[in-house]
Amino acid sequence: MTRLAGKSALITGAARGIGRAFAEAYIREGARVAIADIDIARAEQTAGELGPAAFAVAMDVTDQTSIDAGVARVIAQFGQIDILINNAALFTAAPIAEIERADYDRVFNINVAGTLFVMQAVARHMIEAGIRGRIINMASQAGRRGEPLVAVYCASKAAVISLTQSAGLNLIEHGINVNAIAPGVVDGEHWDGVDAFFAKYEGKAPGQKKREVGDAVPYGRMGRAEDLTGMAIFLASDEADYIVAQTYNVDGGNWLS
Repeated sequence: MTRLAGKSALITGAARGIGRAFAEAYIREGARVAIADIDIARAEQTAGELGPAAFAVAMDVTDQTSIDAGVARVIAQFGQIDILINNAALFTAAPIAEIERADYDRVFNINVAGTLFVMQAVARHMIEAGIRGRIINMASQAGRRGEPLVAVYCASKAAVISLTQSAGLNLIEHGINVNAIAPGVVDGEHWDGVDAFFAKYEGKAPGQKKREVGDAVPYGRMGRAEDLTGMAIFLASDEADYIVAQTYNVDGGNWLS
């Protein structure tokens, strides 16, 4: 199928992991994809591996000049942006008594402000060009609840869900659908860092937390990046035209809403 034929997508944090899986899936569905990442060398490598439908663009989602320049470059390359996936994000963990303001600022600058201001830049383009676009924000099951050691990350993803609701209600008047995906625990290289946080604060052996959370998923295993691509394709397609301001759990049954 080519449900996204002729569409142009911008995906942040797309050089690896979930973002790369989205890019691969979108290209299979006929889209052209901008691989946006702060690690431009890795983004260029990924774009080269994905072929002529992909190209790399440098973007630091905490820097407005970088956002504006990156969005402008994608428009110059593709002519327009039909789809945005706000995927760039950062995880952190610490007990409340040990949270550092610098860590809080860094996570919120990427996960919340980054999501908002990339969304804003792309939405302005879509409104000006009269594009009935699709914006997909990456939330998390962590945004649905608190966790003892994950206050900052949970709060940042709760903010993404709230931003999705507000932006969705505001931008649909321009024909722009804004929705979000809330993954559960997704395996990948980032989980080495997540596991290390829990090894530090819960006294677990390396790899133990990862095994525990995987065993606890009702589906029977941790998610994989590829498990999220179907929802990302659906929300970007014409089939999702009447869906506005929603956050969809794709988590193997971890959270029931």
